[in-house]
Amino acid sequence: MSDPALLLVLLGFVALLGITQKFFRRTDATRGAAWWQTAAPFLLAPVVLIVARILGLSPITPDSWVKATGLVAVVPAAVSLALMFWTLGTHRIRIALFHQQDDAPQTLVTEGVYSQIRHPFYTSYILLFLAVVAVFPHWLTLALLIYLTVNLTLTAGREERRLSASQFGEQYQQYMARTGRFFPRSLRSHT
Repeated sequence: MSDPALLLVLLGFVALLGITQKFFRRTDATRGAAWWQTAAPFLLAPVVLIVARILGLSPITPDSWVKATGLVAVVPAAVSLALMFWTLGTHRIRIALFHQQDDAPQTLVTEGVYSQIRHPFYTSYILLFLAVVAVFPHWLTLALLIYLTVNLTLTAGREERRLSASQFGEQYQQYMARTGRFFPRSLRSHT
């Protein structure tokens, strides 16, 4: 495991924790099962990385790949951090953490990074977990990435249905038609 890449990835989780504590507003809803299901990989991934480093656990890739996978991890980790802060800078008001059920939209944000991606925070999380897999390629980190991606896809779908049914419904549906969920439409159309 590349120590510099590991530190960058862990910095991503520290930034995520800081943003979660300082930016997202709490609603009156309790942290139920759905919240814990979404939060679980964010809590587990840094622990897995630290324990793997301390115990010297082996990745599923050959040892000779450590330097290369460490370098590969830097790209999604750095882009994830940049995207987190770009998204944060786009907001004028705090939003609910994981858009809890009692959260009603107050505004529709479509500028900044949101002009290209509907869920840039989620994109930054997926990129961070790609970095987790690259820094420590293991079945457990791969499972966390898959779990997170499926969970965020389901969460984004629920949010989109709720926003489409809100007072911003027509405007949001037009917005959905021109932007990608996790990646810009221009990237998706070329893949």
